[in-house]
Amino acid sequence: MVSTEYERRIAARFAGFDQDGNGYIDREDFNAATKAVLAEFGTTARSDKGQALYVGAEAFWQGMAGIADRDGDQRITREEFVSGAVKRLRDNPDRFAEIARPFLHAALAVADTDGDGVATVEEAARVLRALGAGEGAAAAAAALDADTDGRIGETEVVSAFARYFTVPE
Repeated sequence: MVSTEYERRIAARFAGFDQDGNGYIDREDFNAATKAVLAEFGTTARSDKGQALYVGAEAFWQGMAGIADRDGDQRITREEFVSGAVKRLRDNPDRFAEIARPFLHAALAVADTDGDGVATVEEAARVLRALGAGEGAAAAAAALDADTDGRIGETEVVSAFARYFTVPE
């Protein structure tokens, strides 16, 4: 892959985290993502599921900041993301997925409207749309359903998350 294609793919991943588009990733981006998912499903922040999602988002933020925020200013610039997080992710994508697991687990619980422990493809698409995936949300959700049973569990989501951040140069 040519460097420009690599840069484009990294920029897309960075933009996915930079919820407010201000040029850096910070705790507020994770809070905004949490609020968007809760609003999509009509779940209150004070509910058990809402609290779990906020706790998961904070754990995710702390983990990401720990591997990427090189200057300690509580913001991750695009440069820090590319040079810090992505290089580490390429070396060990499963570790990053584990950092994200509490958030992913809680997001699935919010999306799981019937309480059976998994989300449907449509519920997963709603989460992805809330997180800013736009028109590609339905296709991305369908791709998460690795065994094509119409249901998406935590293992499928965490595994797909790790693959998404394995960006070859």
